[in-house]
Amino acid sequence: MVVFTLPPQPFNDLFVSLIPEQRRVVNELLQEGKILNYALSLENSKLWVVFSVHSDTELLELITSLPLTDFMLVHINELTFFQSANPFVSSFSVN
Repeated sequence: MVVFTLPPQPFNDLFVSLIPEQRRVVNELLQEGKILNYALSLENSKLWVVFSVHSDTELLELITSLPLTDFMLVHINELTFFQSANPFVSSFSVN
């Protein structure tokens, strides 16, 4: 799990202009299964991202692929395990 600490608000114009690209990359990584969870605190000060990777190198590559990384402090936490209920995925029914 990576904890990103965002810069103080108000965000500068460059940061704000990169938000759509950040969302595009995050959505792509979610679809690929590289990001399992992506959450932003209500006051926009912390961003928590759970990545699924095979190596430290892969994790660092994914972190640097995010357009807003250069603006944030990054703290990596290795998890022993990760469990999550996914209420947003509907069950498949043959009916």
